[in-house]
Amino acid sequence: MNLIPEIKPGQSLELLKELHILTRDGKINQDSRRKLKQVYHLYQFIEPLLNELKVEGTDLSVVDHGAGKSYLGFIIYDLFFKKITEGTIYGIETRDELVRKSQDLAKKLSFPRMSFLNLSVEESICSPLLPAQVGMVTALHACNTATDDAIDFGLKKNVKYFVLVPCCQAEVAAELRKTKSKMIGKSFFTEMWRHPIHTREFGSHITNVLRCLKLEAHGYQVTVTELVGWEHSMKNELIVAQYKDLPRKHAQERLTALIDELGLNDLTSRFLN
Repeated sequence: MNLIPEIKPGQSLELLKELHILTRDGKINQDSRRKLKQVYHLYQFIEPLLNELKVEGTDLSVVDHGAGKSYLGFIIYDLFFKKITEGTIYGIETRDELVRKSQDLAKKLSFPRMSFLNLSVEESICSPLLPAQVGMVTALHACNTATDDAIDFGLKKNVKYFVLVPCCQAEVAAELRKTKSKMIGKSFFTEMWRHPIHTREFGSHITNVLRCLKLEAHGYQVTVTELVGWEHSMKNELIVAQYKDLPRKHAQERLTALIDELGLNDLTSRFLN
């Protein structure tokens, strides 16, 4: 029985200690309590999607991009995958020491269907170490263009679900700065990014708008919501996309028009591929 009410029933206390969420004597501090609450809140969105994949009998593999210490992957495995006999979680991470630590921890906890690969998100798109088809792609604060690469990965793998918590992406803001002098004054709309701080914030917002339109242009139904209790204002946006083979033409037209309106034509290949 868990002595800390925040911990979900069946959650491995050994895992939480290894992830340094619990101390060795089973206590939890405020920072760890907040971190656990955040991961659990995200898991509430992921669990029903995994159940759908299980019911449909489709591929139950999950690829977690920018995995870091793999908090999310381990929690998902512990709460969902260890109860069943199918499915694999792949953690993609560029820092070799974190990959090795995750591999060691999965072995120690007897989590056999977890695989950790020292790859960038971009490299993983063509890597033979990953399956040809994937059920779900997650990316929790994959920095800069790594979230875009995670989307490209999922599109290539015919993924059924995307669960994305985007992080900073400077590419669009940099392009807005580059074209600002030509764009300012063309319409009142350009006031949205005239000041430098607005350029940065507007660029981040537009990046996620373009990502959503790109997913819709590939037949996905997209929902954007907020993750409660996440500290950073630009890190609490949750994008969930489900492939439904929806009509694509209108979304493609809107995506093309928005890129043209904002003068982001140099980024056409990023969002229109």
